[in-house]
Amino acid sequence: MHPAIQSRLSTYPDWLQTRLGNYFEKLCAGLGDVGSLDQVNPSFLDELMRVWACSDYVAESLSRFPQWLTEWQAQPAFLQDPVQEDALYQRLCELAGEVNDEAALMRSLRIFRRREQVRLIWRHTLALGDYPTLVGEISALAEVCIRFALEHLHRLLCDKYGTPIGRRSNLVQSMLVMGLGKLGAHELNLSSDVDLIFAYPESGETNHPERPLDNQQFFTRLGQRLIHVLDSVTADGFVYRVDMRLRPYGGSGALVLNFASFEDYYQNQGREWERYAMIKARVVAGGDEASRAQLMKIIRPFVYRRYVDFSSFQSLRDMKRLILSEVHRKGGDQNIKLGAGGIREVEFIVQACQLIYGGRDGSLQQPGLMPVMARIKAVGMLPAEWMEQLEAAYIFLRRLEHAIQGLADKQTQMLPSDARECQRVAWGMGVERWDEVVQACGEQRQRVAAIFHEFLHDSQEAGEAGDSEALLRWRSLWVRFDEREPWLAALQAAGFEAPEASWQQLQVLRECRAYGAMSAEARERFERFLPLLMETVAAGGQPSCTLERVLSLVKVILGRTVYLVLLYENPQALAQLCHLCAESPWIAEHLAKSPVILDELVDVAHLYHLPQRDELADELRQRLLRIPEEDLEAQMDALRTFKQSHMLRVAASELGGQLPLMKVSDYLTWLAEACLQEALQICWHQMVAKHGVPEGLEEGMGVRGFAVIAYGKLGGIELSYSSDLDMVFLHDTDDYGSTNGPRPINNQQFYTRLGQKLLHMLSTRTTQGLLYETDMRLRPSGNSGMLVSSVSAFERYQDKDAWTWEHQALVRSRFIAGDPVVAEEFERVRSAIIGRQRDAAALRSEVLEMRQKMRQAALNKLGSEQAARDHIKQGEGGLIDIEFITQYGTLLYAHQEPALLRWSDNIRLLEALQQAQCFDPDAMAFLQDAYRELRTALHRKSLAGEGYQPDLSEFPETRARVMAIWRSVFEA
Repeated sequence: MHPAIQSRLSTYPDWLQTRLGNYFEKLCAGLGDVGSLDQVNPSFLDELMRVWACSDYVAESLSRFPQWLTEWQAQPAFLQDPVQEDALYQRLCELAGEVNDEAALMRSLRIFRRREQVRLIWRHTLALGDYPTLVGEISALAEVCIRFALEHLHRLLCDKYGTPIGRRSNLVQSMLVMGLGKLGAHELNLSSDVDLIFAYPESGETNHPERPLDNQQFFTRLGQRLIHVLDSVTADGFVYRVDMRLRPYGGSGALVLNFASFEDYYQNQGREWERYAMIKARVVAGGDEASRAQLMKIIRPFVYRRYVDFSSFQSLRDMKRLILSEVHRKGGDQNIKLGAGGIREVEFIVQACQLIYGGRDGSLQQPGLMPVMARIKAVGMLPAEWMEQLEAAYIFLRRLEHAIQGLADKQTQMLPSDARECQRVAWGMGVERWDEVVQACGEQRQRVAAIFHEFLHDSQEAGEAGDSEALLRWRSLWVRFDEREPWLAALQAAGFEAPEASWQQLQVLRECRAYGAMSAEARERFERFLPLLMETVAAGGQPSCTLERVLSLVKVILGRTVYLVLLYENPQALAQLCHLCAESPWIAEHLAKSPVILDELVDVAHLYHLPQRDELADELRQRLLRIPEEDLEAQMDALRTFKQSHMLRVAASELGGQLPLMKVSDYLTWLAEACLQEALQICWHQMVAKHGVPEGLEEGMGVRGFAVIAYGKLGGIELSYSSDLDMVFLHDTDDYGSTNGPRPINNQQFYTRLGQKLLHMLSTRTTQGLLYETDMRLRPSGNSGMLVSSVSAFERYQDKDAWTWEHQALVRSRFIAGDPVVAEEFERVRSAIIGRQRDAAALRSEVLEMRQKMRQAALNKLGSEQAARDHIKQGEGGLIDIEFITQYGTLLYAHQEPALLRWSDNIRLLEALQQAQCFDPDAMAFLQDAYRELRTALHRKSLAGEGYQPDLSEFPETRARVMAIWRSVFEA
């Protein structure tokens, strides 16, 4: 070991000496002809040792490229001085030289990025530049790499396909790359992905003399190649992880759009959260000044309204609530970005001000966070003290983020848990002890969290409950719990209908293992919560019953007392919890299974306000955008939490009388559709990343060649709280073709695996439960058939082999997710099968035979003729009888009544049968009312739990009339 190294190593802990010594041995071996450590300036050697102590990435990079060390020592300005974007671009051109193919381009970019990344980590560790300068350089590096790659790839594609020309202007077209997030704000992390959107001015085609290519296809291929060049991991690493999910229509949208399509989307379909996302948008590469200005002119009116936008307050409160709920769900104390008081909360406050006031104050219409913070402070939009604290906290947290990421060039915002990593991050922050970092971080985050809590505060929210006499009494009773008589007296005085049972339930809670394992702090939280619970329960009807239901949830959350805090800090949420549990044991069980959705109770207006179908899908997309594409577990949990949250909201609205039966079913069906569509997108993305797309399909265009067909209650828009999903999967590509990816497989295998992945996504039980139970038995040939059928095979089966009962099932089928082209093919087949002319006698016989088989199966299952007869679904005059009448009528008359081909739900089909006078119109009108009445009873059963079992004996008149109509239809 070189003496100069040995002496310096001795100043570091033993565990680090070995690691640094190994790096220096590699460095000395690599220096070879370019020099030796004897030629290194001692002060430069000290800096090198300090940087290596804080970053394995720098140490590994210099061990691999030792010549950089020699160059930098000879040119101290390389490390000392900041570098402007133009100078960076010139450096890259000099390093790359002539780039004539994609492989050379990829290698040059990766080596260049590594060298500049080492320089930036060096400057950060040694505090050689302030925060704005450092993040500006990091952002400039990304822009240079994107620009260089775009220019070279554009040239390579033009050589192959010709130059794209605008159809209207006849001018050469270029692709513009828009950066969002921290890249757009000139505040990129040391190790961050880049959020991009691609656009081009106008449609047209290339000027290739023999095989011109449509501009859309040209720029789609250019975008795909750009992503590949930047994002792919090779032996030289990667350049940047690329995220395209913020583009119009997200993962299902085209990879690149022309300006006209851009304008149409943001004028007519852009959502509130997309305004928030597009605040930081700016063009980072491609195009000339005119086209750049034109693109931003499209975006700016969408983001900034012409007036002080007070209409944004509630949507921003919703975003704030979503951020808070994610903090609760993720336990984000260790995450300096997403946790309480983290970077995201600072960003939210600043960007919310931009959305609200940016239309009036043009100085707020800029992507950078720091300049906007200065403007907010200058004009007094928020208190100056707030802005000073937020700015100080933001810079501290971003510096800490860089110190964490600089260790290994990994995209993380988690505080390290390993003591050695903690020490190295502390050195990277310029302090000697990790506890100094933790203390400073805690103080900064507390200030941010306090401001975040006050920001956009709703004055109508209930304040904290005081210590009333009742609260003090319950608290004192808990302290001396073993005194039975005082407890019984207090429970009886408070109106508990079963004081002895309530006291025993509390005793079970106190003696359970989870309570015994609580820490002192957790127990203190519980003792603050319990008196509030007792007082709130006592204020309602049947408090003993309500207490029993709520305590089933409390037992679950004893080990996660953050939920207790949520409830005692939000008395309105606690009141809603007790009210809903009193009304429905199903809700109590639902919350006990999914306590993560308790935050839905905080905002009562939000709880009882259900978004429309498009808004529902958009909200789910927004949640999934926050999750890295590769984090499948987090995506699955997000889908489950979303479903559970909205089922709670539906149940609350139904119990509150705001949602009639038909709307309940509609909403539960929309919810399932949204979850299915996003789950399919996730599975498609995974399959394409691994295998490519099936031959003949365009890449980057969302799900192609595959469709999910809903049957049963999902197909009939009649889902209930406990329904499973009856589905059939279809594909419409050549069975003998193959995919075009790195691991090609044949098309049939591709779609089969896609279907399997989707079922796994839906029905696998995670920490948040399962998404939906699934049933694939209605596919051709049932369980013995292929999981995914081609449209042609499906058509042959339905035409030649399907039983009449399968055609009955087809009546309640419809497309819900996947490729619209396949949807059209399915609809053609469905219409042809249902709309064929049938022999009435044969059809009647087959339908009656199937109904008899179902009645016998119900008898065998229930074991009692009376139970089978009175069963609300299977009994005579029950729901199945109404459904069979509907399906029989549809199959019998659809060839002459096109309206019967349009619908898949029983109510609309009955309406169509009524209007066409296929049967007695009065009878069909009655069946609609009867169907609603009996389904309402089933919904009540779902919410009421096992204690309520409705049967047909409760509806004698309805049953008798349905049976009479049955006889008139089938015995006429």
